[in-house]
Amino acid sequence: MLILPPVADTIFQKIINGEIPCHKVYEDDHVLAFLDLNPLSRGHTLVIPKEQAETLDQLSDESSAAIGLVLPRLCRAILKATGTKNYNILQNNGAPAHQAVFHVHFHIIPKEEAGAGLGVGWKTTALTSGAYLAAAISSFVGK
Repeated sequence: MLILPPVADTIFQKIINGEIPCHKVYEDDHVLAFLDLNPLSRGHTLVIPKEQAETLDQLSDESSAAIGLVLPRLCRAILKATGTKNYNILQNNGAPAHQAVFHVHFHIIPKEEAGAGLGVGWKTTALTSGAYLAAAISSFVGK
């Protein structure tokens, strides 16, 4: 008999299971999207796979493709519904990368005006060993 490990008991899993209500904006067999309860701006929407995976690299190709298909559709719908023209897409992987709920999720955050919504600081560094790193990454794609 195959014994599977328990599914992580995250708030998103409880929403998927119907244990916690949400303001749903989209659902299909693989994806659920709903309004964030603590929004950074009006229309701030969370997009999650129904598959349990903590980080994007752990997500199956099937669930990844389903999210990739629906993200642009949701962005267009949010822009129309809120009347905004700008937005951020945010997706964090791991606690050091500011992930707070350990279930893959994307934030669509409408940006109505400068200073509203998501604020981002961008500390750049110089690229070193670019050719080597590009070759190393390329060698692992698809594996």
